[in-house]
Amino acid sequence: MGDAAMDAVQRRLMFEDECILVDENDRVVGHDTKYNCHLMENIETGKFLHRAFSVFLFNSKYELLLQQRSATKVTFPLVWTNTCCSHPLYRDSELIEENILGVRNAAQRKLLDELGIAAQDVPVDEFTPLGRILYKAPSDGKWGEHEVDYLLFIVRDVGVHPNPDEVADVKYVNREQLKEILRKADAGEEGVKLSPWFRLVVDNFLFKWWDHVQNATLLQAADMITIHKLT
Repeated sequence: MGDAAMDAVQRRLMFEDECILVDENDRVVGHDTKYNCHLMENIETGKFLHRAFSVFLFNSKYELLLQQRSATKVTFPLVWTNTCCSHPLYRDSELIEENILGVRNAAQRKLLDELGIAAQDVPVDEFTPLGRILYKAPSDGKWGEHEVDYLLFIVRDVGVHPNPDEVADVKYVNREQLKEILRKADAGEEGVKLSPWFRLVVDNFLFKWWDHVQNATLLQAADMITIHKLT
């Protein structure tokens, strides 16, 4: 996507939002625009690694809410992914390291922005951080991701009102339905594509963590010391 073709909403977010730059140990080293952080030519320098989060929201039937990213997204348009994926921003409320509160605050903000999920439906202390992954993934020739991604799980029944600027579609899936989506993506059927970070989480963690969701034992699965370097 050329800059001139960029959707006005996405353009504003790309230039106004400042991501938190970190080193490979997730220590804050600076900040820069979402635009600069997602250019592949910058990513390849290794200096634009930034903090991100991925929310996995389950309902009381232990079904996972998926979203399909909107067609106007600069990176990975129209791919299916976990409930919500974004970045804590370089602002006081989202830089709080204690109890991972900054990342939780960002997750609550983006669930409202993207999916219309009210803050009171997803209290920050209800998010369970399970781990961190470090990955790099090109989206197309120009754009990509290079992130330390916090994986946040939450079990809540919520009202969902997707923002069309951010989200093309949503659906809840059980394990078998997700496995069918994975099969279609692998087979290239129906144009189904998955985000690279979601696929990494699925392949490495999700199904065993799903057991903990159903058994209300998520804290047993948490490891916030390790940063898993996945490719």
